[in-house]
Amino acid sequence: MEVVLNYFIDHVFKNTPVLMALIVAFGLILNKKRWDEVLKGAFLAAIGMTIINLAVDILIGAVVPDASLTGIATSGDGQTTSDAAFLSNYGGLVGLAMFFGMILHLLIAKFTPIKTVFLTGHMLFWFPFLFVAAGVESGLSEGMIIITSALYSALYWSIMPWILRKYVFQVIGDDSFTLGHPSGILALIAGAVAKKFGDPSKSTEDLKLSKKFSFFREIAITGSIVIFIVYLIVGFVFKDALYASGGSILFYALEKGFIFGAGLTVLLAGVRMLIGQIVPAFEAISSKLIKGALPAYDAPILFNFRPNAAIIGFLVSLVASSIVLVICNIFNVFGVALIPLIVTCFFECGAAAVIAEGQGGLKGTIIGTCVASIIMVGLVGISAMMFRNTIQYWLLVSGGNDFSLFGPIARILNNLLAGLF
Repeated sequence: MEVVLNYFIDHVFKNTPVLMALIVAFGLILNKKRWDEVLKGAFLAAIGMTIINLAVDILIGAVVPDASLTGIATSGDGQTTSDAAFLSNYGGLVGLAMFFGMILHLLIAKFTPIKTVFLTGHMLFWFPFLFVAAGVESGLSEGMIIITSALYSALYWSIMPWILRKYVFQVIGDDSFTLGHPSGILALIAGAVAKKFGDPSKSTEDLKLSKKFSFFREIAITGSIVIFIVYLIVGFVFKDALYASGGSILFYALEKGFIFGAGLTVLLAGVRMLIGQIVPAFEAISSKLIKGALPAYDAPILFNFRPNAAIIGFLVSLVASSIVLVICNIFNVFGVALIPLIVTCFFECGAAAVIAEGQGGLKGTIIGTCVASIIMVGLVGISAMMFRNTIQYWLLVSGGNDFSLFGPIARILNNLLAGLF
């Protein structure tokens, strides 16, 4: 049983292109499409998802070296993440929690008013991973770890996208999908702040530029320039670490900028291909299997609707969070050296900026993302303290988002359970 379960986890649930292909094929079969249409839709969905995954790898490859560089300069040991050791000891519990959590999640969608179906494949793995770590930190038995992690995962996959749906609808202009990504809490904060202090009549997508600067409307060019400037600044501040690697600040920055721009171009192409296949297929699942079901997709799909907001949010969050992070490190606020959350700034704060744009336009995007970025640093610091014995380094790189909020909440609940049982 465990061998079969691990096989499906590794080759289906964690393999997002395969998962998307199966969902599209299933939806088209429900719609009684011809076999050739089913095959075509499944392949295009898998190819679109593969393009997105490759683009994400390109984008992360453009920004993670920056995190590593500054991590070496601020923490002194250069170690930023370690999840392999934890999985080697508790991977079986993560798999079981994921399996039972998914069953419970689908039952919630089928029999309750919360009709969300979470379709971001890799997040179906990382949330049980997080909650199993919370159980280990609290000293729960293996059985209790599986039960609590499955329950927490199912509740997150169901409730958070459901809460976000109206914010997403306002961005995309319809009710076809919602957000299934750990950017939830940052998006809610940014959206609330943007609604109060923003001006939705002035959109990030309507920025007036003279013809001489019209090239800034190309998101790939804008993204490249932003990353180029970021690396110039980082290279100047941490020049000793960069020179030790034998690099040139100018050409290192140019290279990373070009890579980032290429990643954005590939990402948007994959998003358009995937949406073209999965939305009509999921409509069939929603109408015939889980009536009223709403799919929850990965954050990059939102970028296609407000690309300028995503870039502005990334830049604002990078600046705001870096300032707060330096202050926290100087005064040793959390008892651990924090490193720049480059990946979280782009994906989670980028999604939060898109949500903020839908609520408060350009002004709301800037103010909302700035507030969310400050909170992001606080969240990652708190979660790093509370997961000191398990996945601290993983959270230092991947946290500052829903992982860093619901992980500590799960730890607190588990401590109460440990006292009872």
